[in-house]
Amino acid sequence: MTINLLSKIPLFADLPQEELDKIISLLDVKELADREILFRDGDLGDNFYVVMRGEFEVLKAEGEADEMVLNVLRVGEYFGEMSLILPGGHRTATVRAQGDATLLSMSRIQFLELTKKYPELSRSMVKVLSQRLDAANTQTFHELTEKNKQLQTAYDELKAAQAQLIEKERLERELQVAADIQLSILPDELPVLNDFDFGARILPARQVGGDLYDIFLLKDGQVGVLIGDVADKGIPSAIFMARAHALIMAEADTGLDAGETLQHVNRHITRLQKSTQFVTVLYGILDVKTRIFSYARAGHEPPLILHPDGTVERIPHSAGMALGLWDEVRLDERTVDLPHGSTLLLFTDGMTDCRNPQGEAFGMERVKTTLSGLSDHTAQHVCDHLLGTLINYQDGSKQDDDVTLVAIRAVAK
Repeated sequence: MTINLLSKIPLFADLPQEELDKIISLLDVKELADREILFRDGDLGDNFYVVMRGEFEVLKAEGEADEMVLNVLRVGEYFGEMSLILPGGHRTATVRAQGDATLLSMSRIQFLELTKKYPELSRSMVKVLSQRLDAANTQTFHELTEKNKQLQTAYDELKAAQAQLIEKERLERELQVAADIQLSILPDELPVLNDFDFGARILPARQVGGDLYDIFLLKDGQVGVLIGDVADKGIPSAIFMARAHALIMAEADTGLDAGETLQHVNRHITRLQKSTQFVTVLYGILDVKTRIFSYARAGHEPPLILHPDGTVERIPHSAGMALGLWDEVRLDERTVDLPHGSTLLLFTDGMTDCRNPQGEAFGMERVKTTLSGLSDHTAQHVCDHLLGTLINYQDGSKQDDDVTLVAIRAVAK
C-alpha cells in the first residue's frame, strides 16, 4: 500500500518499483495526534512530507481570532517541497493534524542524494513547483478581481462603510503575506569567504515587487550570483519572480555553466508560461580560486567593475534576449577577471531610471561617479551607499520601478 501510494505521487512516478522500496526504507515515519502542530509559520524548513493517514490543515494566524484554513491535505498529498531546493527557507504557513495522522518525512539531504542518482527527480520537482505557481497565480488573480469589484461597489453606493474598511484591511494583510513570502525567497545571509565579500540591497516600488537576487555556494569552491528583473510590478510579477528563482536554483544545482542554466530555465518558462510576462536575468558563477566570474546575461543591464584605482568601467556587451518570450534565446556570455581590490556591481534598471522631483533620471553617469569613490569599501557598504544616494536624489518623488543591487568585492591583499 505504501509503495503504491508513492508511485502515484508525480515526484516519484518515474522511479522503478524496486527503488520505491529503497526510498521507503530511508524515509522517517512521523505520527501526530489530533490538533498536534507539525510546524508553524516562520519555522525553518528542511523536510518534505507525504500524508499516509488522516488529514492536515494548512493555516494562517493559527490560534488567533482570524485563523484561516488555506487548505486541507489528505492521503497521498504532499507538501514542503520548497524546503528541498531552498536551504534556509522559512515555512509560510502552519500545518496541524486533523485527527490522528501519519506522515512520511524526507530531509533535504536525502532528496539531494536521490537527485544525484535520479536526475529526473529535479525535473519532476520543477514541474510540480511550476504547476503550483500557476494555480496560485490563477487563484490570486481571481480573488483580487472579486475584491476590487466589491470595493468599487461599496465606493459607488456609499453603503456598508464599516464592511468596506474591514475588506480593505483584509486585502492589505494579504498583500503583506505576499510581501513576506517574496522576502522569504531572498537570502537571509550572504556567503562569508576569506578572499571575497558580497553585498545586496532591494527596494520594491510597491509592497511586492518583481526584482530578484541570490548569492549561494556551489560545489568545488564556486559561488552562484543571480540578479533579475521581471517585467511590471505587483503580485503577478512577484509570483513570476518566485517561479523564475526556483527554476534557476534547481538548474544551478545540476552543475551546468551559466549559459546552459539560463537556456534550460527559458525552455521551462516558455513551456509553462501562459502570459506575456518575461524576466531579464544575469546569472554568473564565481571561481573563488581563479577570481574569474563567468556569467550569462539575458537582456539584463551589463555590470560595472570598479578597479582598485577608482576607475569604473562598464563591461563590454552584446545584445541579449530576456527569458520567457521565445523558445530559443540569444545570451551575452562573458568572463571577468576580478583582481584584488576590485568590485563588480550588478543592478536592475530601476537604479538608473528613478527620477528626482524635476523628472530627471538618476542615470548611468551618476551611478559610475558614485561608485568611483567606493574602492576602499566593503561590498555591502557599496550597495548601501548607492541606494542611499539614490533615495536622496529622489527627494520623495514617486518610485517607478524596483531597485536591486548586488556587489562582489575581491578583498585587497
